[in-house]
Amino acid sequence: MLSTDEAAAVLLSLKVATAATIASLPPAVAIGWLLARRRFPGRLVLDALVHLPLVLPPVVTGFVLLRVFGLRGAIGGWLHDTLGITFAFRWTGAALACAVMGFPLMVRAIRLSIESVDRRLENAAATLGASPWRVFRDVTLPLAWPGIVAGAVLGFAKAVGEFGATITFVSSIPGETQTLSSAIYGLLQVPGAEARVWALCSVSVAISLVAMLAAEGLAQRQRREAVT
Repeated sequence: MLSTDEAAAVLLSLKVATAATIASLPPAVAIGWLLARRRFPGRLVLDALVHLPLVLPPVVTGFVLLRVFGLRGAIGGWLHDTLGITFAFRWTGAALACAVMGFPLMVRAIRLSIESVDRRLENAAATLGASPWRVFRDVTLPLAWPGIVAGAVLGFAKAVGEFGATITFVSSIPGETQTLSSAIYGLLQVPGAEARVWALCSVSVAISLVAMLAAEGLAQRQRREAVT
């Protein structure tokens, strides 16, 4: 059985991951479509910037977020003074960090899904007078939706397990920013807490496994639909 604090960490992780996924999905779809369907100067640079969090140490990403969105940061200070929005050391900051770390996975899955859509169908709709937005809404989006959902699931799974960027940006405050991963790390410093660590690890594995199985199932469905 999980303690009250441990259960709170699990629920907070799910809350943070859900918020991160919902917030990052629309821009991930937009950038995925842009990279899949458009050729423009700076495309390779944009592609590299999108995937940069995958190769940077998470601590570096968290530090950059702290400097930019912290109370003394250029954006964070303005948001706090003007709109009363605070990211540093708040659960919303954890959601922001998770969104940044999961964004490349979402974009990659969505981009590959859109690239698999037959462009002849899009061209046919455009020839019949459909606007670019309507082509995207009525043709591209329905055909690419399994990949879009799979990308969202991957981003969610990444957010649930995120640690380095989150703890650097928002620390590990019980009840506020202590997620599942930071709770496990904290228990590792406590002598005799191995059973509690195993319990939280089991929860983490279960959540990630369900998410990965869902993503793989959607990917297989998309491949079957592409064949038929």
